[in-house]
Amino acid sequence: MEKSRSDCPISCALDVFGDKWSLLIIRDIMLRGKVSYSEFLGSEEKIATNILANRLSVLEKENILVKETSPANKSKFVYSLTQKGADLLPIVIEIMDWGAKYNANSPRRELGKKIQQNKSSVIRELSEALKKKVK
Repeated sequence: MEKSRSDCPISCALDVFGDKWSLLIIRDIMLRGKVSYSEFLGSEEKIATNILANRLSVLEKENILVKETSPANKSKFVYSLTQKGADLLPIVIEIMDWGAKYNANSPRRELGKKIQQNKSSVIRELSEALKKKVK
């Protein structure tokens, strides 16, 4: 990783995942079950191929993601969260909740409604599911 702007924990965290795309990739793995480059490209935000490749590389170097050869197709790769990546779950949930609360164009879907009713329960439930997938 490049030299940090400061030793502030927020600044250091933003150096890792504070760009426009990294948390969306993490969201896709964490909450939408996406694991491959082509699946990430299919996300509604329409990330450019060069940016996706760069962000996946950064997240892998930062030990947020692990890249492995796909067991189903040896010519493809799949990505999974490390424990360090899975530990971002509460942050992702908080950002989702905040976004739904303050953006009228971002209606709460099923998960958002569960978060609104009992955020800590949702985080516990999703954390347990992620433990089974963490590399």
